[in-house]
Amino acid sequence: MTANPAAINSKAPLVYITGASSGIGQAMAQHYYDRGWTLALVARRVQVIEQWAKDQQISADRYAVYQADVTDIDSACAAGQACLEKQGLPDVVIANAGISWGVDTSHKEDLRAMQQVLASNTMGLAASFQPFIAPMVARGSGRLVGIASVAGIRGLPGHGAYCASKAAVIAYCESLRNELRQSGIAVVTLLPGYVDTPLTRNNPYPMPFLMTPQEFAMRAYRVIERNARYAIIPWQMGIVGRVMRLFPAFVWDRMVAGRKGKPRHLGTPE
Repeated sequence: MTANPAAINSKAPLVYITGASSGIGQAMAQHYYDRGWTLALVARRVQVIEQWAKDQQISADRYAVYQADVTDIDSACAAGQACLEKQGLPDVVIANAGISWGVDTSHKEDLRAMQQVLASNTMGLAASFQPFIAPMVARGSGRLVGIASVAGIRGLPGHGAYCASKAAVIAYCESLRNELRQSGIAVVTLLPGYVDTPLTRNNPYPMPFLMTPQEFAMRAYRVIERNARYAIIPWQMGIVGRVMRLFPAFVWDRMVAGRKGKPRHLGTPE
């Protein structure tokens, strides 16, 4: 955890964001900050967040940074516990950290890459929520926001790991929402379409309705504020997503036949 020299502002509402060092997470942090929120920011690369905060002139009394690897359950839970001790119970928790790696599971080594994707995107999300669930229930309020993906609706070639991880996020958040429906806690599932981030820039296929992270953050903030249960962003992709659900398997298979898949992740899992 990186501590700030000034006391953390306890009067403003608090948002806790994982994967805050780049892309959607960083854009969400900026959007919330611009609206007067205090930030609890989580990432492996804390120095990147600190530099961003310096560059954006983020007030030292309105943010704290926690180092965590969300693929490690103990690390992810410890970051949440540190936030509770330093800044208190957040009003909003956004579990955003994730990776997108192409896999071909006919190769044994790709199973480890798939395991890493699931650990980050699915178990990391659940571990990011865990420290806050009981305290939010005791308080009777709070928002838990899971960043899923349109890719969680149907399977795509080369995306077996990512699609599976985001499908699991959608189902988990729906289960959690119903478990907590009498508690005063809102569980919000957000399904971004294509967002221009490091996760998507090397995709070898068209990306319709591509958004900047800032555009996504603006729209996501409005959805979260109204406690929506489930939302696909942008609305155009929402139409696509609803149609995708309706296709019989044989029609979907024909539609994706010949589609370029995401290239295999050939590096060592990080």
